[in-house]
Amino acid sequence: MNTLYDSEYFIVVHMMTALLDSEVSDPAAPKLTRHGFEIVDKRSGREVYLEGGWAELFQQHISAWHENSPSQEEVEDTLSRFAELAQTTVTLH
Repeated sequence: MNTLYDSEYFIVVHMMTALLDSEVSDPAAPKLTRHGFEIVDKRSGREVYLEGGWAELFQQHISAWHENSPSQEEVEDTLSRFAELAQTTVTLH
């Protein structure tokens, strides 16, 4: 777990999980790593976990941010759009 962003309104955490040998049916197969992003909207108290295609899309935004150095407002505008997906109320963080 790696905190990527923490502001007054949002926190973004990158989570990586390696699949265990018992989860892979072919022992000769390479071990896979799954990753996702948790975005917490502190204003609403809701969070969303992005994985799969959503995580890849969000990763593209992060890569672009590294290249272009956006303002905090631009970052938070993007996070607001992803946070619209949030349905889960944060119970413990």
